[in-house]
Amino acid sequence: MTAGALRHHARIVIGGIAVGVETQDGAFLRLLEERYSGFIEAAADRNSADYDFVVDLAPPAGTSPDDDIRVFRQGRQWLLQRGDFRAEWDPATRRGRIRQSANPYSIDAVLRIVHTLVLAGEGGFLLHAASAVLDGKAFVFAGVSGAGKTTISRLAPPEVHLLTDEISYVRKEGDGYVAYGTPFAGELAKAGENLKAPLAAVYLLAQGPENRIDEVSATEAARGLLTNILFFAEDADLVRAVFQSALQLVERVPVRRLTFVPDARVWELIRRGARSADGWHA
Repeated sequence: MTAGALRHHARIVIGGIAVGVETQDGAFLRLLEERYSGFIEAAADRNSADYDFVVDLAPPAGTSPDDDIRVFRQGRQWLLQRGDFRAEWDPATRRGRIRQSANPYSIDAVLRIVHTLVLAGEGGFLLHAASAVLDGKAFVFAGVSGAGKTTISRLAPPEVHLLTDEISYVRKEGDGYVAYGTPFAGELAKAGENLKAPLAAVYLLAQGPENRIDEVSATEAARGLLTNILFFAEDADLVRAVFQSALQLVERVPVRRLTFVPDARVWELIRRGARSADGWHA
């Protein structure tokens, strides 16, 4: 960055973690403000965030447009790269640099990766899952593409606060877990609400001929959770940490199979299931 260049700063706060962004391009900052509306805060300087990145708007060197995501260590730094971006991040200094084109999708991927790395050391993770708050409690609905994450989000009654229809954010806090809203949207193309609530249950989604909630074994619960965790790093220690985090969550939070038809009455089943341990079947 050249001396005397005008610098633009913002903080993108997701899951209670603030990532500072610094750029010379005011138009790019305005693009971020629109993309992360509800999750972005003005920042006077780079010292007000938990982690900081300088964004250089230029084609990334050393990548091909067809390159898949790679996340690996080089010395003490993490290298994050895909065909449309290349980023370096030093967890010791908590600072990094991103080289990308002027679009929000590249920095979106970088933010997700950085959050997965931070959460891996804390017992939390990002999940391919919808999540919502009902009666002050958070519920996570995990499933691969087509399992019904967007459908169950659309069916939610007005009193439900949607945290996301695509990527859920789960942090370990004390002896329990908290789910946070995220700006990472799926088919609804709408950011979640910037809220948090204690996690009451995780549901593994399945579509079927009736609405019902069934218990699953601890093995099936862990397998279902691990299948839907987002994690990209080529690092054996962190992979083991994420595996252990999934096992710990299964021990402390109910994980159930939710079979449902595309009918809003499924939310009454969810409400009853939250109120009574005997209310697992419709």
